[in-house]
Amino acid sequence: MALDLEQIYRDAGAFLEGHFLLSSGKHSQYYLQSAKVLEDPNVAEKLATALAEEIKKSGIQIDTVCAPALGGVLAGYELARALGVRSVFTERVNGEMTLRRGFEVEKGEKILICEDIITTAGSALEAAKCVQTKGAEIVGFAALANRGFCSRFGSGKEEKANCKLPEGTKFFALGDFEFDIYDEESCPLCKEIGTKPIKPGSRNN
Repeated sequence: MALDLEQIYRDAGAFLEGHFLLSSGKHSQYYLQSAKVLEDPNVAEKLATALAEEIKKSGIQIDTVCAPALGGVLAGYELARALGVRSVFTERVNGEMTLRRGFEVEKGEKILICEDIITTAGSALEAAKCVQTKGAEIVGFAALANRGFCSRFGSGKEEKANCKLPEGTKFFALGDFEFDIYDEESCPLCKEIGTKPIKPGSRNN
């Protein structure tokens, strides 16, 4: 039975409506706060298991799951556990994504990059670049939810121009959330309502 991802987010109080400033600098009326979903270990396990099943269908080989901190760490760990592989994470040091805390990757190690949510995939690509410089091979990307810009495996939806994932690399997610996002100068929430956006994510908060 397919998961109702939107209902899971709503039940957890993780489907927020208001006026939000995204990490990209753009504005949106909606925000997905995955930390609220993942605070319940049973729900986290259920979501990771379902995502692992989708990944296994593709037949790709994975040695390690790597997640960019902070948002991807819990999702990445649970996915690694469901896949039966190692879990590591990268984190920003002076603005640059870095592999720290004794984590190491080997040349040719097959790594899946995991986020909680992928919008245009900027942070995921930073994590990928970090481990690639150490010789690892990126075999795919994964997230609990897809903001609809990138085309996830099996969805049949077209990729949008602002998706940053490399062409030909598989991307796995449990569902799509397609919300309008706006540049600051054209944001109707700023113009029509006159509110200031808030930033509820992990950066600077």
